Amino acid sequence: MRGIGAVLAWGLLAAPAFAAAGQATPYVPMPTPAAGFSVCSGGLCQPEALTGLFEALAATEDGTRGEPVRILQLGDSHTAGDRITGKLRTVLQQRFGSGGRGVLPAGAPHDGYAPYQVQMEARGWTVERAPLRPVAGEETTAFGPGAVRARAVPGAELTLRLEPGAEAGRVGVCGWPRGPGEGLSIDVGDEAPWPVDLNGSDDNGPSCQRMDLFRPAPVVTFRGTGRGVILDTVWTERPGPGVVVSSLGLTGATLADLASRDETTMGMVIGFLAPSLVVLAYGTNEGFDPALDPAAYERLLRAEVEKMRRFAPWQASILILGAPDALRNGVVDGCSADGLRAPPPTLAMVRDVQRRVAADMGVAFWDWHGRMGGDCSADRLALMAEPYMRGDRVHFTGAGADWIGGVLADDLLAAYDAWKDSRSVTGSAD
Repeated sequence: MRGIGAVLAWGLLAAPAFAAAGQATPYVPMPTPAAGFSVCSGGLCQPEALTGLFEALAATEDGTRGEPVRILQLGDSHTAGDRITGKLRTVLQQRFGSGGRGVLPAGAPHDGYAPYQVQMEARGWTVERAPLRPVAGEETTAFGPGAVRARAVPGAELTLRLEPGAEAGRVGVCGWPRGPGEGLSIDVGDEAPWPVDLNGSDDNGPSCQRMDLFRPAPVVTFRGTGRGVILDTVWTERPGPGVVVSSLGLTGATLADLASRDETTMGMVIGFLAPSLVVLAYGTNEGFDPALDPAAYERLLRAEVEKMRRFAPWQASILILGAPDALRNGVVDGCSADGLRAPPPTLAMVRDVQRRVAADMGVAFWDWHGRMGGDCSADRLALMAEPYMRGDRVHFTGAGADWIGGVLADDLLAAYDAWKDSRSVTGSAD
C-alpha cells in the first residue's frame, strides 16, 4: 500500500500546475467489442447462396455493370430504425460507390422516423399504417412492403431532402390510383413537375412509375393533384454503378405481418426495384410469444422465402437474419447481472427454425445472436461504459447499431472476398 501511495503522490506532485485549473481531457474513443463466436463460419451459413449478390458486386467493381446493386431489407423495428442498415449502406457504398438512398415508405411509419441520408417532411399528408397481428379470414386493406398507405390528396406534399452524395438522379413511386387521370406531380426544382398517372391496365390496381432526371436533385417533392393517389413507397437513386441499401420495417412486426401484405403489390414493388439481395429480418417479436407454434412458424417462413423467390429477379439472393439476443424482465435467477432478466425461451426456437429452413432451402443465414455475443449479450452490451443496448435489452443504441451493422457488413464483405478468391483460383486452374 505504501508503494502505491507513493506513486499516486508522485503523480500529483509531477502534474503541471495548470491541471488544477481544469485542463481539458482529450477524447479517447471506447474500444469496440469483438464480434462473438458464431455457429456459422465467419457469421454466415450458406454463403454460396449469395452468389447472385456477389456477381452483381463483382460486375460493379470490374466496370461491366451500369446499374446500382440494390439490397432490400424487410423487417421489424431493428429495420425500421435504419440504424443497422444505415451502417451497412455506408460501408458498401464506400467500397462500391453510392447508388443513392433507395426505396422509402411513402410517409413516416412511426413517430420519430429519421432514416439516414434523407429528411422527410410532410404537409397535409395523411398516413395509414399497416395493422399488426392481422386476424385470419378478415378482409383487410391492401398494404405493400412500405407498410403504409399515404393519401396524396390535392394540396398535400411530401418532401425528401437528400444529403450530399445521395442526391436523386432517378425518382419513382408505387401505389394505387384514386380515379382516372393524373393524381400526383413530382417536383425536383429546376425541371418542370412530372405528372404521374398510376392507372395501369387495371384502373383499380397498383402500379409503379419512375423518371430519370437531367441532373441530380437534392430536394424532391411529391404533390397530390386531381383526384390524388395512394402511395406505398417512394424511391430515389443515382443512375449508374454503386450500391443501394433500402430498409422497410414496422415496429412490432412479425413474419405473419409480412405475410398479410397484398401479394400483388408486394410482387410489383419488389419486381420493380429488381434487388440483387432480399433480407428478411424478423424473429424478435415472435420470440416473445410463448404460444408460438414452431411447426406453424416453420411453414410460414418457408412460404415467405418462396414468395421472395417469386417476387425478386431469378438471380436475386435471399438472406435471413437470425433473431438477435433479447431479454425479458421479471424472471428468477436470470442470466443478467441483476438476475432479473433472461432470454424468452421461444427466441431460441425461432433461431433454430430460421437456421434449419435457411439450410434446407438454400438461402443464406446470418448468426446475429452469435455475432453480438450469444445468450445475455444484450445485458452485457447494455452495461458497457458506452451502452450498445438500450435499457429494454431489446433495441440497440445508436452506437450499438453502428457496431453490429459494421459486423454484418464485414461478414458479407469477407464472404464476398472469399468468393472472389475461389473464383480466381478456379479460373487459374481452368
